[in-house]
Order: sequence, then structure tokens, then C-alpha cells
Amino acid sequence: MHDATPHVRHGLAAGADFHPDRPDWTIDQGWENYTAEEHATWKTLFERQTALLQGRACAAFVDGMRHLPIAADAIPDFRRLSEVLLPRTGWQIVAVPGLVPDEVFFDHLANRRFPAGRFIRRPQELDYLEEPDVFHDVFGHVPLLLNPAMADFIQAYGQGGLRSRELGALDQLARVYWYTVEFGLVREAGGLRIYGAGIASSYTESVFALDSPSPHRVGFDLARVMRTRYCIDDFQESYFVIDSLDQLLELASVDFAPVYAAAAAQPECAPGELLPQDQVLSRGTGSHRHGS
Repeated sequence: MHDATPHVRHGLAAGADFHPDRPDWTIDQGWENYTAEEHATWKTLFERQTALLQGRACAAFVDGMRHLPIAADAIPDFRRLSEVLLPRTGWQIVAVPGLVPDEVFFDHLANRRFPAGRFIRRPQELDYLEEPDVFHDVFGHVPLLLNPAMADFIQAYGQGGLRSRELGALDQLARVYWYTVEFGLVREAGGLRIYGAGIASSYTESVFALDSPSPHRVGFDLARVMRTRYCIDDFQESYFVIDSLDQLLELASVDFAPVYAAAAAQPECAPGELLPQDQVLSRGTGSHRHGS
């Protein structure tokens, strides 16, 4: 089993019987309540992942880590993160109990509030967790919120979320988020680099995404991505590559409605399927999928 894989199924709340006191589902992080063991788990995850990401993470991720109060010694305090983010890109971090309903998630993003789970996985779960925890949400996502292009793109995603529900296109929009914000690769000097949080926070997928011969690596195309299903509980069979993070900023100004319609008129693509028009950067062998 590989590392924690985040879900883009925002509507699956953390515990079917959980009823939040606040309508926006936010809770207090309660930073002072973290135990020494929980801080130690963060330290283990942080140290092994920062060592691995040298030469693998994109420049914006490295820059964000450099300027934010994120370190090995303790789980980050959301208040301190927000104090740095707010004056730079207008974002803040809010604690939530876990996965939240779609409309709540979209509203937070549209208002530049990033909802992060406050819990951290147990020591025996270092390499597999179904629901995104504070390590995935903070280590994986927050450094990129200091980048103006990513900051604007994630807000635009939130703004477009409720509209996509009205158009019956939520699945298509979720695929865009999955293949960019969660599992995106970007071209930078020297080769491909990681910017997706689902890769950046996963020890094994950080290696698989860049080094394995198994997955396809394909140039990003919006309509193509909207048609492509993804793997929730295993490594990705295809990674979509953007030329720069500014390409995401361009997407933030696109009217998705006609793209939804065009994508819906075409058949869906399997996660490991290649199309004749694809810009194939590296054709995968599919060895992981076939168990060889």
C-alpha cells in the first residue's frame, strides 16, 4: 500500500454522525493539545519527505517552505501560517474535522480559506491513510498558497465549484483538481518537478511519479483531463504535465461551461489510457497496474 491518498470527494464528511457546531464546519485547531507523540510523528514525516524532495519539488514549493513557519520540530500552528499567508496572497488556514460537504469546501476556497484537517495519522499509518491529515494538508498544500498563480487558481476552483454542481459537472471539475492541485507535475529547468500535494506529501508516490517507468506522463489539456478518471487508492496511471504554474493562472480565467459540454460529448478515458492527440512526454509500461 502506498502513502496517504487525498480524496476529491469533498462531500464525504469525517464521520457520518458528525454534526459541526459551526455552519462552515470550522473547528479550533487546539494546537496546544497535540501530544509529544503526535509532534514526533510530524517530525518523522517531515524529515524523510524534505530529504526526498530535494531536486524533485518545484521551485515554488521550495520557496514556500522557506518562507512559512513549517519545520520539523512541531506540527505547524495554523494561526502562524495565516499570519504569513494573509499579507502575501490573502489566504488563511482554517481547521476542519476532516472531509467536508462540497458546498462548504467550495465556499472556503472561494474566500481564500484553506480547510485543513487538524488530526495527524498514527505512527503505524505513516505510509497509508484514507483521509487527508494535517501532514498532507499543510506540508503538501500550504507552501504553494504563497505562489500567486496557485493562490488564484485554487480560489477560482472554489468559485467554479457550485456552478459545476448546477451544470452537473462536478465529477469533471474534480478531475481538474485531482490532476493539478493534487497530482500535477510541472516542467522546470532540468526536467519534471512535483507541485501536486498528493505527490509532495507521499514518500512512495514522490518516487513513483518521477522515476517509475509504469505511468504515462502527458501534456496537460483541460478537456482531456475532464474526461479522465483517476485512481483513488493506488498510484496514478497517468500524470498530466503543465509548462509552468502560470498555466494554472490562465485556467482561472477560462469559462469552463463549454469545456464541460465538449468533454461530456466524448467518452470517458480510463486512468491509463492514451489518446492519439495526446502530447506524450513518456509512455508508461503499465507494469505497476499489471503487477510486473
